[in-house]
Amino acid sequence: MANLAGEHDDKEKNILLSSQKLSSSDQDPEPGLLTSDNANLKQVTWSGHDDPSNPLNWSHAKKWTATLLVSCFTFISPVSSTMVAPALDTMASDLKVKSETEQYLMMSIFLLAYALGPFIIAPLSEMYGRVVVLQSANMFYLVFNIVCGFATTSGQMFAFRFLSGFGGSAPQAIGGGVLSDCWRKEERGAATALYSLMPFLGPAVGPIAGGYLTQYMSWRWIFWIVSIADAVVQVLAFCFLSETYAPTILATKRRNLQKKTRNDKLHTQYDSPDRTFGQELRKNLVRPVKMLFTQPAIQALALYRGYQYGLMYLVLASFPTVWEVVYRENSGTASLNYLSLGIGFVLGLQFCGRALDMICIGLKRHYKHDGRPEFRVPLMVPGGLLVPCGLFIYGWTAYFKTHWIVPNIGAAIFAFGLIISFQCAQTYVLDAYSRYAASATGAAAFVRTIAGFAFPLFADSLYKNLGLGWGNSLLGFVSLGLGTVAPVLLWFYGERLRAKSTYCAG
Repeated sequence: MANLAGEHDDKEKNILLSSQKLSSSDQDPEPGLLTSDNANLKQVTWSGHDDPSNPLNWSHAKKWTATLLVSCFTFISPVSSTMVAPALDTMASDLKVKSETEQYLMMSIFLLAYALGPFIIAPLSEMYGRVVVLQSANMFYLVFNIVCGFATTSGQMFAFRFLSGFGGSAPQAIGGGVLSDCWRKEERGAATALYSLMPFLGPAVGPIAGGYLTQYMSWRWIFWIVSIADAVVQVLAFCFLSETYAPTILATKRRNLQKKTRNDKLHTQYDSPDRTFGQELRKNLVRPVKMLFTQPAIQALALYRGYQYGLMYLVLASFPTVWEVVYRENSGTASLNYLSLGIGFVLGLQFCGRALDMICIGLKRHYKHDGRPEFRVPLMVPGGLLVPCGLFIYGWTAYFKTHWIVPNIGAAIFAFGLIISFQCAQTYVLDAYSRYAASATGAAAFVRTIAGFAFPLFADSLYKNLGLGWGNSLLGFVSLGLGTVAPVLLWFYGERLRAKSTYCAG
């Protein structure tokens, strides 16, 4: 019996739970149980290093299935945020909206809810599991996005768009946690690159589809087409998306063993029997707010990512002026220029996904270290330089009315640098806050989305006062400062900042 306990010790030494001696009064334990000297008091854990129920041990096919499905959800809701942009005039006419502010709110109110949602949805996923919360929230989004197509007044549209935005925020609140659950640090770069691409690619693709749907069908079909696509992804998720959150998986395993053994004292390391449901709920709901206001690493990266995300929405807001006013293209042709951003994002994904993991592995060998979040930082430097470079090219070539391909090249370079910068910051957060990745990404996403909501508000006055050349140059100079200073500070002081946190991994 002592040998059996020793075998369990060997199996479990690299798992989060500490091994304990087997009581002589107990029978041979079930796989995945650690027993204590107190009779009938057993801790439920993984069955070993290679336990197939542990998401870190899933096959690559299963991990990529989860990544692709979550990424599809993360793509669809940002599409909803900008897809209505080409149809705002038509919608305002049908819904009798006269104020320009109200007209803009029909689009941006979605982002307002998108920013608030993660503060509730992310902690709920750390109580009940990623998948059940993600799919429930997506169904909520799906219902209200469909109803948007039937709105007959501006008040209905505002209400339905806000509620659909709340449900649509789930993928950005939970997706980072899913990736942290099932991918190891040295494997995480490519998966996170794909996931991080979607919040950028969605707003770039949305206006193209929205423009043609409005022109050839009706603005109402904008909502219905997106809902059909979302419903297809939801069905696939019901069939193929498994739970990834370790505490939830072990809690399910504990309940099954309790039924089998009739031992109510079985527990996991994540159980908190001394807390009531209300206390646990309050603790989880407060966590992302607390992390946003107390974690310097999250604050620094949230501001960095927020500025970059706001830049994207500001550039998107300038596209109609550049292509329809300066280059005098019709709305359908003008919408095709959004493809330059999409091309930049996709090329950035291909480069960053591979480079990020290679750099991380190389630095681990060089420093003989098993991995630090700061190993994600070096790639932020070229990303931080490409963003202002793209802005300068886009702004000044549009100002001088050069051939239309040149500002598109500038926009593509801007997008290329944007996805690299965002990806590095996203992966840093996942590495630093693995268990609380959902709360950490939800807190950072709040700042990012508020920036996306606010930046377009001053786009018109910025370009009217400074013009396309100097307006984009001002944005580029600020981005250049952030893109060079932030990586240096994180590289030298990131570990010190994380050492003060009780939420960081390790």
